[in-house]
Amino acid sequence: MKWTDERGGNVEDRRGMGGGGMMVGGGLGTLIIAAIIFFLGGDPSAILNSGGSAAPARTEQRQPSSAQDKQLYELVSMLDAWNTKTWTQIFQENGMKYVAPKIIMFSNSTNSGCGPAQSAMGPFYCPADQSVYVDMSFFNELQSRYGAKVSEFTVAYVLGHEVGHHVQTLLGTTQKVDQLRRSGRYSEAEMNRVSVAVELQADFYAGLWAKKNNERVQGGILEPGDIESAISAAQAVGDDNIQKRSSGYVNQESFTHGSSAQRVEWFMKGYNTGDIKQGDTFNALLR
Repeated sequence: MKWTDERGGNVEDRRGMGGGGMMVGGGLGTLIIAAIIFFLGGDPSAILNSGGSAAPARTEQRQPSSAQDKQLYELVSMLDAWNTKTWTQIFQENGMKYVAPKIIMFSNSTNSGCGPAQSAMGPFYCPADQSVYVDMSFFNELQSRYGAKVSEFTVAYVLGHEVGHHVQTLLGTTQKVDQLRRSGRYSEAEMNRVSVAVELQADFYAGLWAKKNNERVQGGILEPGDIESAISAAQAVGDDNIQKRSSGYVNQESFTHGSSAQRVEWFMKGYNTGDIKQGDTFNALLR
């Protein structure tokens, strides 16, 4: 992945600050499988229903200390700029206004508008404060424990997916899904299917962003192997892959994020079409 000199202003670095004893109900904070379940999830109900109360987000900004810290900060800041510029362009092309999310880098634990945030939850989007939360150490786990090919573009894909959830909030999709969930009229299996549609649409948006951003930057930013690393990450966090590793069998009715094949399919559909109107996963999956 080629770097540019673009940097965004929406990144807050809380690494090394500590989180004041954050806990997640049900013991999920101690299980690595929770990281995979929540990875790329962006489902606030998993946090809101955990028994923790929402706490105001920290506003302190620490300065990166080590060379690696600074490099990671520069990477995320660049990806922030790429997402903001590209989504602003996409929204303008469709007669809408884009407002960028905050990106919170943290280590171990912190506060979010949706309640406690822990490393074991993996990267997630909180619609309450319109922020993406990410502990960069997760990518080490993704590679060492689950065999995903991790590169700088893996980070780009993950943030692209989470910003995709922010796009859903701006477009009203998140709110409509939350209304369905709160209505109590649908079974768990039915809501699981809705959740899969939500997640696959975020994958679609990540692919769409990758396509449009590559076209936006003169000479492009993608290099050989970049898209393959995104595909590798998408495959690693497919529900079927997770279930096989954790229990040895697959129960499709319990899927909440989509199979490995589905996640790759919708990411590539976004990338290949470059058309936001092609991302209606709800009609495609729920009809």
